[in-house]
Amino acid sequence: MLKLPEGPLVSIVMPCRNASLYLNECLCSILQQSYEHWELVIVNDNSSDDSISILRQWSDKHPNITVLENEGQGIIASLKLAYANTKGDLITRMDADDIMTPNKLFIMSKQLVKAGPGNIAVGKVEYFRDDQPLGDGYIRYADWLNSLSTKGSNYREIYKECVIPSPCWMMFRKDLDDISAFDNDIYPEDYDLVFRMYKQGFNVIPSTNEILHLWRDHGSRASRNDDNYKDNRFLELKVKYFLQIDYQSNQNLVIWGAGTKAKYIARQLKSSNIDFQWITNNQKKIGHDIYGTVLYSPTILNAINGAQLILAVAKPSEQQEIKIYIERLENEGAYQSF
Repeated sequence: MLKLPEGPLVSIVMPCRNASLYLNECLCSILQQSYEHWELVIVNDNSSDDSISILRQWSDKHPNITVLENEGQGIIASLKLAYANTKGDLITRMDADDIMTPNKLFIMSKQLVKAGPGNIAVGKVEYFRDDQPLGDGYIRYADWLNSLSTKGSNYREIYKECVIPSPCWMMFRKDLDDISAFDNDIYPEDYDLVFRMYKQGFNVIPSTNEILHLWRDHGSRASRNDDNYKDNRFLELKVKYFLQIDYQSNQNLVIWGAGTKAKYIARQLKSSNIDFQWITNNQKKIGHDIYGTVLYSPTILNAINGAQLILAVAKPSEQQEIKIYIERLENEGAYQSF
């Protein structure tokens, strides 16, 4: 493979827990990068398989691979330790069960250096599985992420899901330090970091059309099994940062929805002493009092000028219908979609 001229040192931060089945493929993909000026700092997070043995074999052969043992427990402690041992001016992440495509580091570092500090380089991703067909949800999520990344419009839907793939971004070290890097002890840690990128106002550079990262799905993924990635953790984070960044106290705040998600958001707002109105198109729930707030029909939006709307409806088809309805209102206001 043609190797490209040396540029800034790229530090790759990689936690590893019980990834022995995938490590060789993962590390081969890093060694095969067209951009050679990188270092890889791996933290073994108390693996119970033979991950550490495999990692030691690789680090013994390649001086730019450093392997450390997690002094604490979990991915956040691993990220902190790995980052503390990096030396590069450019920082990126990697997951131990994933695969880099050959030009990933070159494309992202080139974009980032050209744009300068205050920017984030991102790349298109593709999910895959070895053992069975990939679920439609993962395909839709990757397509959605890629549609945002190609335009650099990731923040536009930040309250929907995590809008920057955790193993496919690159930043200047100084910028990452300015938002406290991996110091927040908050899960989901990748989503929390993206919210801090957004809060700081970093620009997202539109990605190229090339797939830069292959994201592996398998039954033991942390996002499938770890309580730190349950839905309520995501909702708590969304409400927290909405109130910090986008909440306008001089506007009416409206929740649309009456299901589990809407009720959780309502409790969070009430605990923060935030006033809101609550609407639903579920005829059986209109007029009900929940947590001291009466649910009304969406027709009250016609009388509200400049409302912020929290869309707490799960089905994509219903979300689309609601958005069309909102666009038809004469006094349309800004809304945030959770």
